[in-house]
Amino acid sequence: MDLKQLNAFIAVAELRSFSAATAKTGLSQPSLSRLLKQLETEMGVMLVDRYHRPLHLTEAGTFFYDKISTILTEMDTVISMTQRLSTPSSVLNIGFVPSILYGLLPEIIAMLKQSNPDIEVNLKDISSYQQMDALKSGDIDIGFGRFAHQDPWIQQILLRHERYVVALPKSHPLANVREQRLIDLANNRLILYHQTHLPISTTTTTTPIANKTIANKTIDNKPINNNKPSRLRNQPLSTEPVTEPLLYLFAQYGISPFMTTTVSDLQVALGLVAAGEGITLVPASLKTVRTEQISYQRLIHENVTSPIYLHTLKDFVHPQIPELLSAIYQVYEQRGITYRRQKFVSQL
Repeated sequence: MDLKQLNAFIAVAELRSFSAATAKTGLSQPSLSRLLKQLETEMGVMLVDRYHRPLHLTEAGTFFYDKISTILTEMDTVISMTQRLSTPSSVLNIGFVPSILYGLLPEIIAMLKQSNPDIEVNLKDISSYQQMDALKSGDIDIGFGRFAHQDPWIQQILLRHERYVVALPKSHPLANVREQRLIDLANNRLILYHQTHLPISTTTTTTPIANKTIANKTIDNKPINNNKPSRLRNQPLSTEPVTEPLLYLFAQYGISPFMTTTVSDLQVALGLVAAGEGITLVPASLKTVRTEQISYQRLIHENVTSPIYLHTLKDFVHPQIPELLSAIYQVYEQRGITYRRQKFVSQL
């Protein structure tokens, strides 16, 4: 059994087509078929049912694919990390979620370059969830995200918590109210935009009952009740766990918004707010966006915050990351932001 055989099997298993697998692997179809047959012969197990179109995996093939694909992914990660250890890149590749860019990231990068004029930085817009794979593949060396992740390859530190503010259309009756409460916002349509959800929650929420698609973007219209906000501790409609971040903030206070709309990203959410289609909650660093159409107001709830995490690999810490952390803390000190100084630890 060798890597060529395993990669041939993985290609066939994922694409369910010999012709598509040959295009992906660059092998001829006879070579691909021979490698797959050799693997099955060595194992003494039929992995692929060749008599159906598209091709099906046998029960044994499905089990083998689930296990071996994980092993091969880890092997690719180990190879990539070994190569980076051997010849570290001078470029620091930084992944970030869009909301971070509206905050202190530009200032942090400027501080980093001021203290390290020769450093080369490459910024990549990438979701918190996708950053995990990007770190393993070497596409990024470090990532700024909004969610904690449990991954044996990744280490993370919490930089700080950022307060949420409510974004309302300028014409909204509450647009000029300086201190907002979640219960007063619950009769509005809440626009949701997170693509990554919280991993675990024990709080309950109501069940959505209607979906529709608008302008090629998936939008879930979720009416909760007919007239007024639901206090979940008094009127629960179901016991589904709350993992959507904004709904979780409301659920902490036993509140469920009257209706929600889910869009593809934060910019679309703010666009709908500007158009008067609802309200949303955003980290305070975004309160300079679309200010001619949107009013941003403070929430009185001190625990309604969005964390900022920094992620990197456990076994390989890019040599420029300590300088990045130093720049982050210098900016925090200049801004009077409370933080607890931390550092990444290399396991090697």
